[in-house]
Amino acid sequence: MSTVLKNNNSRAQNSSFKKLLFALTGVFGFCFAVFVLANTFYKSGFLFSASITFGVTFYHFVMRLAAGYIVDKVFKNRIDCNSKWFAPKKFEKQLYKKLHVHKWKQKVPTFDPEQFDVEKNSFDEIIRSMCIAEIVHEVIFILALLPIFLTIPFGDFWIFFITSVLSGAFDMIFVILQRYNRPRVIRLIKRKT
Repeated sequence: MSTVLKNNNSRAQNSSFKKLLFALTGVFGFCFAVFVLANTFYKSGFLFSASITFGVTFYHFVMRLAAGYIVDKVFKNRIDCNSKWFAPKKFEKQLYKKLHVHKWKQKVPTFDPEQFDVEKNSFDEIIRSMCIAEIVHEVIFILALLPIFLTIPFGDFWIFFITSVLSGAFDMIFVILQRYNRPRVIRLIKRKT
């Protein structure tokens, strides 16, 4: 069971991961405000670029936290984990082999490890949390691409494009992880019952 679900040793690390995300969100928000204010009084290319950089970075952090909160509230106890959306696709097994998911899956942090704790949740609740986590990261993937539209007022297409695509790709790691682990957890549950 510990190879699929997080163990007790990783809970402390994941708790600090959550704190780190909130702290970084605050830091980037503060820097964004400072540079916008500074650019208002002392117009300069550097201050303007720094404002955009910190603003987009702040967006990516706030958007992730907000998407997680909203999706969790909208879908909590209302998600159908048996829908086709969550069913494993034929190509996935080969894809996960090529990506060597089994080698790095334990190294990926969890925002809220208590949702996946077998001592505090039923297996049904854990499966539901896995489905919700997948949706959260799929929504984040889409929202991560929105800053590309900032090229319309600000230009610099490639900067917005590259950062948005990399940011979205980062969240696909979490989608892959949920889709990789969920069938294994379901198999474990069936063996236990």
